[in-house]
Amino acid sequence: MPKTPDELFAFLDELGITVKTVKHPPLFTVADSQALRGEIVGGHTKNLFLKDKKDNFFLLTVEEDAVVDLKTVHTLIGAASRVSFGKPDKLMEYLGLLPGSVSALGAINDTEKKVKIILDEGLMRHDIINVHPLTNEATTSIGRDDLVRFLRATGHQPKIMAVATPADALAQ
Repeated sequence: MPKTPDELFAFLDELGITVKTVKHPPLFTVADSQALRGEIVGGHTKNLFLKDKKDNFFLLTVEEDAVVDLKTVHTLIGAASRVSFGKPDKLMEYLGLLPGSVSALGAINDTEKKVKIILDEGLMRHDIINVHPLTNEATTSIGRDDLVRFLRATGHQPKIMAVATPADALAQ
């Protein structure tokens, strides 16, 4: 049974990690969440739940407007082949999440370490990172270093690497 947001917050509290959470109507896309800009400071995320042909699973967490080249990202993240989006049933099985609620905080449910967590370098330049707390009805602001500490406490060793192109770089 996946953890609830309250269980997630209790775990963060046990780790001594302070977060700030804002409740809001359900957000299903990056476009939906952009309506909150100005209210919530920090880096806002987009999450890609991916798999390769050998059923290796990856969660890429990047800045909301960054672009990930799905044709080549497999060469960066160590996938066995080109990647595609993971199915909702695997998202629920491994991370305990529904589509629209995807977040690195879902690592709390991946007790078998089936998902490799990749954090984009561009996102990690922000002191504060905003993620869904296992539901798309809230946004939790967590310190960059605290996010890494949380992931390690769940048994995941996140890779921090450049996997995305910032949107402003594409406009040039």
